Amino acid sequence: MNTSYFAAALAAVLLAGCGQQSGGAQGQQIQIVGSSTVYPFTTAVAEQFQRTHPGMSAIVESTGTGAGFKLFCEGVGDDHPDMTNASRRIKASEFEDCASKGVKQVIEVPVGIDGLALIEGKNGANMSLTARDVYAALAANPFGKPNTARTWKDVNPALPAVAIQVYGPPPTSGTRDSLAELILEKGCETDPAMKALKESDNDRHKDLCTKVREDGAYVEAGENDNLLVQKVAANPGAIGVLGYSFLGENADKVKGIPLGGVAPTAESISSLTYPGARQLYLYAKGEHVNVIPGMREFLAEYARAWAKGGYLERRGLIPSPADVQAKATEAATRLTAMTADGLK
Repeated sequence: MNTSYFAAALAAVLLAGCGQQSGGAQGQQIQIVGSSTVYPFTTAVAEQFQRTHPGMSAIVESTGTGAGFKLFCEGVGDDHPDMTNASRRIKASEFEDCASKGVKQVIEVPVGIDGLALIEGKNGANMSLTARDVYAALAANPFGKPNTARTWKDVNPALPAVAIQVYGPPPTSGTRDSLAELILEKGCETDPAMKALKESDNDRHKDLCTKVREDGAYVEAGENDNLLVQKVAANPGAIGVLGYSFLGENADKVKGIPLGGVAPTAESISSLTYPGARQLYLYAKGEHVNVIPGMREFLAEYARAWAKGGYLERRGLIPSPADVQAKATEAATRLTAMTADGLK
């Protein structure tokens, strides 16, 4: 649907008032794409929203954070999503892409905190890793040299001689971005020369610090985190990388691996002492708010759901600190468009 038709649809909706109760200008449901990590939380909100708002509905699709932003930023109209989930903040380049295609009212809503967890099977080797260990094991060219490590002992003599086999997210996933930013880059920069490289040659730094090896030691497990859990649980030597909420839901099958001496727990993540703690987001398209019935109500439902003791906490989402929640609630209710300030 083109932009002019969408504008006409907006006028029709405004004239119709409350007479049209389901879907957008064409009876469309709220369309949400994005992060597989945020997917179960947004799905829970969608289910509650539909119970409390008969005639309105939301469809949530798990596409991965990067793919979600691409779909979200493609334009305004019925052919484009109304919202997107994200396991990282929108990038400056994505924000600019949105604006260039007419999506100029991006509403950013931090929904809670998750942790980027490293997991192993219940019968695993009881690993305890550092960011440097993970980087040296997974980087294509750790510290500028080809990766020849085959076992964890090759990476660190204190680790067991277990073959490096890590199941993790694909490049389209926000969890992959978080792996690069929170762990790989931090491990890379334990070397002073690599840290200095960021100032002298940022592109080279990014390549050496975040590019993952492609020789089979790292296995892209897709966007299905439940399938990743099954693969790790079935292979005692394997390690997985995924959102903490999936660890909590599958504690009978897998266990968390301490990172830098800190285990991934609700307490360590909420206090941000766990190195892999990260903020999760929902982005809404301001141009659609007055066109798609239910968007305001959906965002208001999300704001009720993320409170401490709320049903999202019971699902595994860790509530944000009070000041972040206050700002998020304001964003979800006032629907003020964000700016590019602070984006990377």
